[in-house]
Amino acid sequence: MAPLKVHGSPLSTATQRVLVCLYEKDLDFEFVPVNMATGDHKKEPFVSRNPFGQVPAFEDGDLTLFESRAITQYIAHTNADKGTQLLIMEEPIPKKMAIMSVWMEVEAHQFDRSTGKLAFEVIFKPMFGMTTDPAAVAEEEVKLNKILDVYEVRLAQSKYIGGDSFSLADMHHLPNLGYLMETPYKSYFESRPHVSAWCKDILARPAWAKVKAMKA
Repeated sequence: MAPLKVHGSPLSTATQRVLVCLYEKDLDFEFVPVNMATGDHKKEPFVSRNPFGQVPAFEDGDLTLFESRAITQYIAHTNADKGTQLLIMEEPIPKKMAIMSVWMEVEAHQFDRSTGKLAFEVIFKPMFGMTTDPAAVAEEEVKLNKILDVYEVRLAQSKYIGGDSFSLADMHHLPNLGYLMETPYKSYFESRPHVSAWCKDILARPAWAKVKAMKA
């Protein structure tokens, strides 16, 4: 039995973030489905693993973690010699790691907030029989365009968002990016040449294909 366990839903962007990290690191793990439709994430035994009742939860032996980005950082640091190198190893490491960290924060506080709200309105609400809020969509469209303008400038200077090599900063974008690229918002990304090239690059990664297969 694999010592690593991920409790979550393959439809959850936060769960996908952890799954793609494990696949990039080529690690064996056990996936434990959590039925969110029946509210299992709000009940025991799940809330003993994540007291906020949100997926995913992650176990490595006697260690239990929640919050997807904290989990991916733990995986990347504890398995630095395995699979894809998701951290910055080029000198000067402190400066380059700091830059990568900035873009990890941008993903969490700018990109994820906007794209997550858009995905909720245009994908998940219709999926669950809810009504999309046009005003909320319009607001996030404006925000996303401004964010992508910043990304276009950044990606004109660097092949990847966090530096010259694929890293956690890029990987963290994959779940929301994957969902929106299946909507008309794909044009927002494709209309910006450097953003478009970056999207094609990271979305073509074999690890991401494995995560997508889990959603089927």
